[in-house]
Amino acid sequence: MAPSARVIKLGRRYKYLAAAALALLLVQGLVVWSFSALEEGEEADMNAQQRKNRSPDKAEHSKDPGNSAGRRAWKSRGKAGRSGSEVARVAREANPRSKLSTRLHVPQETWHNLTRDGDTGSVEGPHPTERVFIPKCDIKGKDALSALSRATTQKCQQELADIVCLHQMGQIMPKSLPRYCQTTGKMTSGLQWEESDVGAPPPENPLRIVYMLVVHGRAVRQLKRLIKAIYHKDHFYYIHVDQRSNYLHNEAVQLAQHYTNIRVTPWRMITIWGGASLLTMYLRSMQDLLEMSDWPWDFFINLSATDYPTRTNEELVLFLSKYRDKNFLKSHGRDNARFIKKQGLDRLFHECDSHMWRLGERQIPEGIVVDGGSDWFALTHKFVKYVTYTHDVLVSELRRFYKYTLLPAESFFHTVLENSHDCDTLVDNNLRVTNWNRKLGCRCQYKHIVDWCGCSPNDFKPQDVVRLQLSRPTFFARKFESSVNQEVLDILDAHLFGEPVPGTPGLKGYWENVYHNLEGQRALSDVTMTAYTSFTRLVLRELQSPEQLNKKRSCSFASEGFPFAVEVYFYDDHFQGYLVTQKVHPSSTLEFWMMPRGSFRIVDQTGAANRIQSLEVGTEWDPKERIFRNFGGLIGPMDEPVAVQKWSHGVNVTVTVVWIDPTYIIAASYDISVESEADFTQYKPPLSRPLRPGVWKVRLLHFWELLAEVKFLVIPLTYRNKEPLQGGDRWLHAGPSRGQYMEQNFQALSGILSLPPRVEVEQEANRRSELLGKDLEKWTDDGLSSFWSVGGVCTKTGSSFCPSLPICSDTHWSSMSPDSKSDMGPVGHDGRLR
Repeated sequence: MAPSARVIKLGRRYKYLAAAALALLLVQGLVVWSFSALEEGEEADMNAQQRKNRSPDKAEHSKDPGNSAGRRAWKSRGKAGRSGSEVARVAREANPRSKLSTRLHVPQETWHNLTRDGDTGSVEGPHPTERVFIPKCDIKGKDALSALSRATTQKCQQELADIVCLHQMGQIMPKSLPRYCQTTGKMTSGLQWEESDVGAPPPENPLRIVYMLVVHGRAVRQLKRLIKAIYHKDHFYYIHVDQRSNYLHNEAVQLAQHYTNIRVTPWRMITIWGGASLLTMYLRSMQDLLEMSDWPWDFFINLSATDYPTRTNEELVLFLSKYRDKNFLKSHGRDNARFIKKQGLDRLFHECDSHMWRLGERQIPEGIVVDGGSDWFALTHKFVKYVTYTHDVLVSELRRFYKYTLLPAESFFHTVLENSHDCDTLVDNNLRVTNWNRKLGCRCQYKHIVDWCGCSPNDFKPQDVVRLQLSRPTFFARKFESSVNQEVLDILDAHLFGEPVPGTPGLKGYWENVYHNLEGQRALSDVTMTAYTSFTRLVLRELQSPEQLNKKRSCSFASEGFPFAVEVYFYDDHFQGYLVTQKVHPSSTLEFWMMPRGSFRIVDQTGAANRIQSLEVGTEWDPKERIFRNFGGLIGPMDEPVAVQKWSHGVNVTVTVVWIDPTYIIAASYDISVESEADFTQYKPPLSRPLRPGVWKVRLLHFWELLAEVKFLVIPLTYRNKEPLQGGDRWLHAGPSRGQYMEQNFQALSGILSLPPRVEVEQEANRRSELLGKDLEKWTDDGLSSFWSVGGVCTKTGSSFCPSLPICSDTHWSSMSPDSKSDMGPVGHDGRLR
């Protein structure tokens, strides 16, 4: 048979299959095309940058001076995509199992291909399962289709579909709005802080401030330090704690019980970065405050726990008393058209599933000036009452507009005020300075919760203090994190309140809770559950050996349940370990300090290789602050560790990084080019999991000569899904399938690296992977004891059973020891706490 005839025959035989395959490819190509690339922050791109000699300091960045919106996450590559019915039709044709219906139904495989990790246009987050929901119209537009494909619950999908349908019918956005302001152009500050005002007598009728504290997380000591610094009996403090931060909420409620002018909102919301929920929270809080007849306040100032004052309360009151009728909001400082595009105000958003979804384009209402900038402000009682209670069309319709807006708190109050009758009260200054470092802070770090690339300010450090010396009036600065750097707060305290008395306890220490039993074990991962219980066993074992802790006699305790609380402990801005509080029998409460052992060593510091300063492996790497947020470096078999190198400046150098597992399998090997001015390089190799438990090594080599090496522990887990490990969980400790961590096999490098034979260690590793119960606990304890040591043990109230143990409040390291920075006592005769 001639070749052409065979081709014709085959074509006839498979024409239906080919047609179905082409249809499926059409759907996938259509919606993949609908995504646009995230401009920054995609992890694969960052990894590639590291290997292409691009340090974080060289990254491109936004130059916006005052707002947190960066660039758009996706570039528009065309006009609106096909209608939902058309996509559903093509999907049904491509998937014969899909029943004919009016429902938008796209196969799971298709959605998986559209949203898989690593794609340039994907947004990180849980992948959806196959689902069916009922749109009320033909869904149009690639943004809407993308959001619907990624939403994880049917409720959220239905909300998104309903909003898109209403928007397509023109029923959700106002077309035009009235502008009541008679002034044209932007307001300018025109206000200067006069240092001669310092020490001036208080005004005859001093105003009163309500501080709205919007907090989340676990840094209760930093919150208390802030309140202590801004407290005065004549002012008021209203605290909203994120609904997910139960420990912090409990601490805030206890704090408020001791002061009549501190209250916690009786309701709580989940507020996400850039979400509409933040504006809702502010408006609801404002209504609460207006209804508190016993709180006669004049100004509303919002703060977070990462803010701190740069001038005293008295100076702030003196300044605001001179400008009682002014509202202080910082504008973006450029033309509005560019701001609207940069901020995404011309896009429709909706918040559900704790995510801000981008749904398509929209028009800005005609007749008004849209403004915005910073979401930190100082507002008069009159203006707060206006935005809360007025029924005029400007405010009511802007509320509707900003309900579907990204970063609404950065623009709503600006726009309302600038178009209102009181537009002449706007001052383009929010009375604070923010530590923006765009090349580090604008990395699309919020892409897992918002379909946009946003920016976040850096933490202040001592070298940044010069930025606080500004001519314009500033009374607060942000951001500060005591777990990153506490020294800068000590500098501010000395400036505001004078140098501390020498010997004041707790000055250099910082403690932050990472677990409390009030939250239950659901707040823990299997890795932390394993580590904390192992720490308890190690300490109680040492207490039974008096020579280990230089005690006169042993003290035999038995633990009662799970640890009560765990804190991370810092001293002089260096991580010192974990502090674990444990109830024991005989009746006592112990706290013990687990200190990390160093595992990094530099072998060669000659020639070009002398630039290496440190080599670390961990999880939760923060490229903005360039630290591991997993401070203790606790790593389990299912984690994805990152290797980070710190460099001094010097000549360009190329180094090789090699990862070696406990059985001498070479898990990964790659080169990194280090520019002359690079400070950090980092890369997370895509290792197959589970990782083999035991001691891993990461080596840094230059021309295959060893420069530095660090060891880290992959902890054998004694818990899985919060339950003790069972026989069916043994795979967790057996390493990856076929003993290979990546597609490429690097074992040929064993000779160059002088690795020992694998046979015996592999046999031992396989034996250990079968361990359960007490044998498994011993394996875990032995591993952790190689990386952690007992730094101290104390008792909460003293123990007659073991009198040699010190009382915790008498030590310098215990979380129960005095902390003058955050301990809040009675109000002084001057109305202050310090």
